[in-house]
Amino acid sequence: MKIKVDYLVCEANAVCTGLAPEVFELDDDDQLHLLLPEPPPEMMDRVRHAVRSCPKAALSLEEN
Repeated sequence: MKIKVDYLVCEANAVCTGLAPEVFELDDDDQLHLLLPEPPPEMMDRVRHAVRSCPKAALSLEEN
């Protein structure tokens, strides 16, 4: 699975970074960065939770 970010919608609320900090990171300018755009299977439960929890629905998952 690959994570997709709609950067026009993302408001840098940091919910995803709190739920999966190994995958999502906000920089000093509140820009979201994907540290692992294709997370390993053992992280996918937390990544799915982060995607579902995004208050602006800026995150999605795509099959490879």
